[in-house]
Amino acid sequence: MGVKDQALARLRAWPIGTNPGRSGGRRYSVSKSVFAGGRSVKLVATELGGTDYISLNLYDLSGGARLFPCEMPVEKVVAFLADLVEV
Repeated sequence: MGVKDQALARLRAWPIGTNPGRSGGRRYSVSKSVFAGGRSVKLVATELGGTDYISLNLYDLSGGARLFPCEMPVEKVVAFLADLVEV
């Protein structure tokens, strides 16, 4: 499984609502919302005690999953998700 596939799997498995998480050695408050019967996912993460911020949307389309970071490089979002764990 590639890094992007791993990142998408972690995003899908992350619990709905707001939960504490850790990625890249930093702690975050991570909020996940699901829409359209699970075909649309929004995730927002705010670093606790820091300034980092992650925001993205995922759309499961008939042609495959499409990841849309909000005003940040896709590489940053994929790296965050690939390392994200609940704490």
